[in-house]
Amino acid sequence: HKDAYQAILDGVKGGTKEKRLAAQFIPKFFKHFPELADSAINAQLDLCEDEDVSIRRQAIKELPQFATGDNLPRVADILTQLLQSDDSAEFNLVNNALLSIFKMDAKGTLGGLFSQILQGEDIVRERAIKFLSTKLKTLPEEVMTKEVEEFILTESKKVLEDVTGEEFVLFMKILSGLKSLQTVSGRQQLVELVAEQADLEQTFNPSDPDCVDRLLQCTRQAVPLFSKNVHSTKFVTYFCEHVLPNLSSLTTPVEGLDIQLEVLKLLAEMSSFCGDMEKLESNLKKLFDKLLEYMPLPPEEAENGENAGNEEPKLQFSYVECLLYSFHQLGRKLPDFLTAKLNAEKLKDFKIRLQYFARGLQVYIRQLRLALQGKTGEALKTEENKIKVVALKITNKMNCPILRLQDLFHIPPSYKSTVTLSWKPVQKADAGQKRTSEDTTSSSPPKKAPAGPKRDARQIYNPPSGKYSSNLGSFSYEQRGGFRGGRGRGWGGRGNRSRGRIY
Repeated sequence: HKDAYQAILDGVKGGTKEKRLAAQFIPKFFKHFPELADSAINAQLDLCEDEDVSIRRQAIKELPQFATGDNLPRVADILTQLLQSDDSAEFNLVNNALLSIFKMDAKGTLGGLFSQILQGEDIVRERAIKFLSTKLKTLPEEVMTKEVEEFILTESKKVLEDVTGEEFVLFMKILSGLKSLQTVSGRQQLVELVAEQADLEQTFNPSDPDCVDRLLQCTRQAVPLFSKNVHSTKFVTYFCEHVLPNLSSLTTPVEGLDIQLEVLKLLAEMSSFCGDMEKLESNLKKLFDKLLEYMPLPPEEAENGENAGNEEPKLQFSYVECLLYSFHQLGRKLPDFLTAKLNAEKLKDFKIRLQYFARGLQVYIRQLRLALQGKTGEALKTEENKIKVVALKITNKMNCPILRLQDLFHIPPSYKSTVTLSWKPVQKADAGQKRTSEDTTSSSPPKKAPAGPKRDARQIYNPPSGKYSSNLGSFSYEQRGGFRGGRGRGWGGRGNRSRGRIY
């Protein structure tokens, strides 16, 4: 029957009817003629590239039948290359074929996928990575064994040696979803992987947008991984020593991003999970000095009781919230910093600044309420009033932690307050704790939030940017930093890769 099967293989050179029959019969009898395996696979590949879309679809649909033994990685490699198809039906057939051979041999299929990710054309690489990021989580546990997950981690590390920012984010999504990396040691591995990608050993260049963007991209991926057992010390140290001193000179390729606020938010989020720090006092000093930059002294009063200057200092509420929170978290590790490390005059100066800032925040809230007073229905739907409503909500949430952080006024200063950042979900108050702000509307437990991203996909909440403040007349406590946010782009390009069909 070998000659008969050879005649079927030769059918790929015939007309449309012969090709359609060949697309069905080549895979059907493939297992009976191992000596013609290469010829059969090549013939089927020719059909996968036929001009007739119906023939291509039939040939692709039957490809998993060739995935036996040593042929499986090759079939996986071929299917991965076929992901570049722009025909939606064809593309779905390729996806389904890949999933079917995944269940036959996960490691062999992954070998084909990663081969193309490392060496294939850009469009194939891109779609192969997206396939992994969307389909791996749908596979059952009996397919995604520990051995398979270890293989994914090993191959991913090779890819991460040369990636764009978008690719890095997708790979972190893939890896953080692996069951074997859900443990403390697994999370620690991921943090080390991100730290390596962030290149924290290199000198930080604030004037290089790609350098800044790379750091932010990596830090955003690391933040959800930190916990009381997986510390953020390396990142917090780097931010304190290299980023904070250069805060005003940071550049970004992302249009409209308040890069300084983004950095401060990330630092605040990480500071809660910082472990023992080698240069704690030095870094606390850097943090404290930066905090003072954004906390002006009250203006001096003239003899008639009016301000001697031309205008009130501008208060940047969001900046101060982040810095004050970070200082409070790290200050717990060196509780005598404000008393033993600062002289009495500096401590007094800090208290005056903090009191002035807290009063300014409350005045700002009152001004927002006054601007919205009596407005209902359609009046609240204008762009200006929508922004003011968001501003009021956020500053109300900010007011509570700012008031709590005034425990630094105690002698000696206290660091016992539990504070929630304004962009984070409100935590249930401790029993017996009094409400310190109108932000708290009920003593009952908070309602369960709607289903959202899991811990791995946690994002920083970024309300509309700060233009609402400029609509508040002559109010002096003007918001300058705004509440901006955004996501960065990729950094750098990948190296040269081979092109063309490599079946």
